[in-house]
Amino acid sequence: MVEVGYWSLALFGCFALFTVRDLLVQSEPDAKVIPVTRMGSSTVVGPTLKFVYCFSCGYQKAYHNYGNIIHEKYPEITLEGEHFTPPGYIMFLAKILGFGKLLVVVCILSGVNIFGSFGCVEPSWWKWCVENKVYSCVPMFLTCNILEAHLLATGAFEIYFNDVPVWSKLETGRMPQPLELFQIIDNHLQFQTKVELKPGFAK
Repeated sequence: MVEVGYWSLALFGCFALFTVRDLLVQSEPDAKVIPVTRMGSSTVVGPTLKFVYCFSCGYQKAYHNYGNIIHEKYPEITLEGEHFTPPGYIMFLAKILGFGKLLVVVCILSGVNIFGSFGCVEPSWWKWCVENKVYSCVPMFLTCNILEAHLLATGAFEIYFNDVPVWSKLETGRMPQPLELFQIIDNHLQFQTKVELKPGFAK
């Protein structure tokens, strides 16, 4: 039993380190959470097509796929991609859930009666958790991780042409077909050309 206790402490120690690392990484959005990737010329000379996508949903691969076909058809367009940042309250809930998960796991592993600190009677389910550390902590830890991932999975795949929104998966519920995106780009390129050629237009 003592050996099992040591192994469980070591296991959850590793989990805790990774969770703390993830929480600290989320606290630096400019450096970690929202990296910007560019495809095309390093010097912006033409229009810009920007993709803002949900990284937790695995949409980064979709961004690269769209980027490759667009870069082949429109080499003059500069492509940018960055991660979609969930609303502030969602990020706050995810962080609270992460810290709460660690706090409960530490209390269970150390056998602390948190209810006694508030003058309450220790419930039977908490006694069971303390007596069965591995069986109680592992499901709770994994469940909290799933909930955190669900909170951060916004499903966003937003597209902007020169900072003007042209497609939103949050509104349409789907990604654009390549032909649809080509038509959108052609329309904006034609409009941009007409504006540039129109005499007397105030730039």
